[in-house]
Amino acid sequence: MNERGVADLGEFTFECGESIGNLQIAYETYGEYEPADGDRHAGNAVLVCHALTGSQHVARRPERGDEDGTDTAGQARAWWGDVVGPGKAIDTTGQFVVCANVPGSCYGSSGPASEGPDGEPWGTDFPPVTVADWTRAQRRLLDHLGVGRLRAVVGGSVGGMNALDWAVRYPDDVDHVAVVAAAPRLDAQCLGLDTVARRAITTDPNWNGGDYYGDDQPEPDDGLAQARRIGHIMYLSKDSMDGKFGRRSAGRGHSREVPDPAGSFFPYRDVESYLDYNAERFVERFDANAYLYLVRAMDEYDAAAGYESDAAALGAFDGELLCLSFTGDWHFTVAQSEGLAEAAREADVPVAHHVVDSDHGHDAFLVEPERVGPPLSDFVADGVAGQAVTDTAESADDGDEFAPVHTSLFGD
Repeated sequence: MNERGVADLGEFTFECGESIGNLQIAYETYGEYEPADGDRHAGNAVLVCHALTGSQHVARRPERGDEDGTDTAGQARAWWGDVVGPGKAIDTTGQFVVCANVPGSCYGSSGPASEGPDGEPWGTDFPPVTVADWTRAQRRLLDHLGVGRLRAVVGGSVGGMNALDWAVRYPDDVDHVAVVAAAPRLDAQCLGLDTVARRAITTDPNWNGGDYYGDDQPEPDDGLAQARRIGHIMYLSKDSMDGKFGRRSAGRGHSREVPDPAGSFFPYRDVESYLDYNAERFVERFDANAYLYLVRAMDEYDAAAGYESDAAALGAFDGELLCLSFTGDWHFTVAQSEGLAEAAREADVPVAHHVVDSDHGHDAFLVEPERVGPPLSDFVADGVAGQAVTDTAESADDGDEFAPVHTSLFGD
C-alpha cells in the first residue's frame, strides 16, 4: 500500500507542556503491511527516521516522476532512494516502510511554518519540540495507520537519535533498532557550532523575531544560508574536503558578491563555491524557523535523561541494537557509537557495532549506500546474527581500537 498523506492526529501535548489542537504529520508508506502472526515478534513494518532537514520522502516513487531522484532538491527528494525501495537493502517488496516528517519541520507536518489557530503561520509561537515529541508523534501515526509492533526502526544522524529514543521510550514495540551515524547526545564542539548556526539566523534582520511570513516580508535567507554553510562543513571530513576542493580556484565561470572591496583581489575557491551553491539551494526549500527548532531538538537530546546512565536507559529494551559508524565522521564519532554499544552490552541488549572505513565524513551514511545497505539489510532481517552485521569494535585485533569494515567484504 504505497501511500502519501497528512494524518490529522488530534490534540497533542509536547514535552514542554504546551498543546496544539490538531497535530498534523506528513508521511509516506511503501510496500504492503503484514502484521505479526500471533507471537511477540513484529510483522514486516520498518520505520525510517529522517535526518535534520530530511523529509518523509525516503524512497523513489515512479508515479511522481522521481525514479531518478531528481524531482526535488536536497533531502526533499528521495533522500535514501539507494537504500530503501524495491530490491534495495530495505526492500519494499517484503517490508512495509513508513517515514514521517517530524513535528517542527516544514514538509507538511505541524511546525513554525504551518497554519496556526488564527489562520496565520505559527512562527515562534509554535511549541518547543524535542526528539521525544518526534517519537511520540510517530507512535501516534503508526496507531492511526493500524501498525503495532515494528520489525525495525532505522535512522541516520539525528534520525539515529530518534531511532534510539524508540528503544528507550517504547522498548516493547520494536525488535531491531539501527542507530546510523549517531550518538546518545552531542558533544560540546557540535553544540558550539550549532549555537553559531542559530545565531546566524536570529541576527539576520529579516528574521524579525521569527515573524517573516507573508508576501511582503523578506525572509532571513542570508542567516539560513550561513547556518547551512556551517552544517556542510560539519558533515564533511578534513580528508574529503581536501580531496574534493583542496585550495583550487573555482575558475572564471564562477562569480560571487564580495562585501569587502579588497576581497575581489583574492581567488574564489572551489570550497567557497560549493558552500555558496548548497546554501542557495537550501534556502529555496527550507524554513529558517524550522531549522532553529530542529537543531534545538537535536542539541537537547540525551538518551540517559531521567536515568543514571545509557545502560539504565536501555534496560527495558528487549530487542536488538545495531550501531553503524564511519571512521571519517567527526560529527558523530566511532568512539561515541562504541560508547553506546558498550552501554547496550552492560544492559544485556544484543548489539553489534559495525564500523565502516570511510573518508566521506558524516555524509557517508547518505552517499555510500553500498556500505550502509548490506549490514542494514541483514540486521532488519536477522538482527545481530545477520551475515553482514559484524561487531567490528569488539572483535578488533589486539592493539587496534576498532576494525573498520571495507566495502569489498560485501561485494557489489
